[in-house]
Amino acid sequence: MVTWQTEQGTAQGYLALPEGGQGSGVLVLHAWWGLTELFKGVCDRLAAAGFVVLAPDLFGNGATAQTIAEAEQLITTVDDAAAEAIVISASQFLRQHPAVQGETIGTMGFSFGAAWAMLLATVFQPDDIGAVVLFYGNHGGLEWDDFAKAQAVFLGHFAENDPYEETEVVQNTLSELHKAGREATFHFYPGTGHWFFEDNRPDAYNPDAAQLAWERTLTFLKQYLP
Repeated sequence: MVTWQTEQGTAQGYLALPEGGQGSGVLVLHAWWGLTELFKGVCDRLAAAGFVVLAPDLFGNGATAQTIAEAEQLITTVDDAAAEAIVISASQFLRQHPAVQGETIGTMGFSFGAAWAMLLATVFQPDDIGAVVLFYGNHGGLEWDDFAKAQAVFLGHFAENDPYEETEVVQNTLSELHKAGREATFHFYPGTGHWFFEDNRPDAYNPDAAQLAWERTLTFLKQYLP
């Protein structure tokens, strides 16, 4: 784990470096479960593919949840201003890391983290984010004028049956991105529900969809974060 300073205190996160020592930067923003081993594992997989990866603890205190009830309770404790400071400072920390190459970084957000990834690429630091990957998460409050500020290309992985992300809202986001002139591709995976990528959620995990989403993600990041 590494630490850095934000406007509101000290933040912490998991840093994974590629075997070659340098690479493009990717910021991983976890779901409402917190910075669990699963998301650290995502960082390790990205590092194995040649990326420099940082996953900040968005809760700021190391808290994690195992059940939906625990996660629902945990999410109520989030201080939006503190989380915003963590996201922004984590992006800056990663971009300034000596192992990171390139002028921009990518960001990958899962569910709760996907909303922060969208904000980072459109409102907080649009000039610093070159690629955005969303896993069954969105930010329905953003519109054309927000997306018009973005410089990133967007890739989204969404479930066919998802009570947390309405298809109509996701499709509207895609439409607004296109209206703003942003390149964006959203995939919907048949027969899946929320968390289909997470192999520690046996009730939701879909190995075929997860593997396809991962392959598409690596191709995308390698293309837009050269």
